[in-house]
Amino acid sequence: MREIGRVGVMEKPVPRPGPGDAVVRTTRALICTSDTHTVIGGIGPREDLTLGHEAVGVVHEVGAEVRHFKPGDRVLVGAITPDWGDPASQNGHSSQSGGPLGGWKFANVKDGVFAEYFHVNEADANMAKIPDDVSDDAAVYCADMLSTGFMGAEHGAIPIGGTVAVLAQGPVGLMATAGARLRGAGLVIGVESVPGRQKLARHYGADEIVDFTREDVVDRVMELTGGEGVDTAIEALGADATFQTCVKITKPGGTVSVTGYFGEGEFVRIPRVEWGVGMAGKTIATGLCPGGRLRMERLLRLLEAKRVDPTHMTSHQFAFDDIEQAFEVMSKKLDDVVKPLIVF
Repeated sequence: MREIGRVGVMEKPVPRPGPGDAVVRTTRALICTSDTHTVIGGIGPREDLTLGHEAVGVVHEVGAEVRHFKPGDRVLVGAITPDWGDPASQNGHSSQSGGPLGGWKFANVKDGVFAEYFHVNEADANMAKIPDDVSDDAAVYCADMLSTGFMGAEHGAIPIGGTVAVLAQGPVGLMATAGARLRGAGLVIGVESVPGRQKLARHYGADEIVDFTREDVVDRVMELTGGEGVDTAIEALGADATFQTCVKITKPGGTVSVTGYFGEGEFVRIPRVEWGVGMAGKTIATGLCPGGRLRMERLLRLLEAKRVDPTHMTSHQFAFDDIEQAFEVMSKKLDDVVKPLIVF
């Protein structure tokens, strides 16, 4: 990101690690829609900031105090790299270490991963070794998409056999759909209008698809749930209208789980009547992608056990030399893009 609204490639020196840090040579990376939000000013002005927060690679160098990793190890690095000694981390909210969203460092307060080499703070806690039989192409999804999507299901308090609606079937929504099925949902409803994403939603576990361009989402979800609404509605877009729909379709005592990045507007509105004028017992749960080695090791274990295969979301592949083209495809949502994989 050269400045708001402009991206480009530039030369930077290879970073050096501090005592507890590491430098990783990138092998695979993914472009996220939140990168495009950043470029248009979603988090304010940035100049000559390396973008990207989803990557895997090979350890190039470690600091003197790193114990779990050595040069040559294949590693997954979390999109969120918390400060683990921070009070927020000790209180169970590591993604908020240092302040709201403070665990989000890559392409926010430090250079990100769209580079041949990138720096990782607190390496022992913020990286995980990739099992030999898990490919880089799959492991890279654990940096953010699996972690965030599954967080949506985890925060949704899904009861065994419960009903779930996932609004928007982009990569995070697709992994929320997969996560809902893994958590034991009995009915998973995917809300999506793009045919390719509808097909992927069914692949990852959606029992029903609601196309918001063809039918009223609230009416259809109520019909599918016998007029009760869902136990859990997962917001995976980051839009005021979608959030309001989630509140409307959630039954009293249910949970609205928010994974979306709300990058526009000053407020997000709660529909008063469907909220039970504040007394319907509907929980609104929010969160930022969880970080940490333990989290990533668990996600990699799911890949190793073949519980989920995220590579079906890879719609495009680009060489690192073509990353500007890849970024344009993602930012403009060209050619039915779902997720572009960058090969280094």
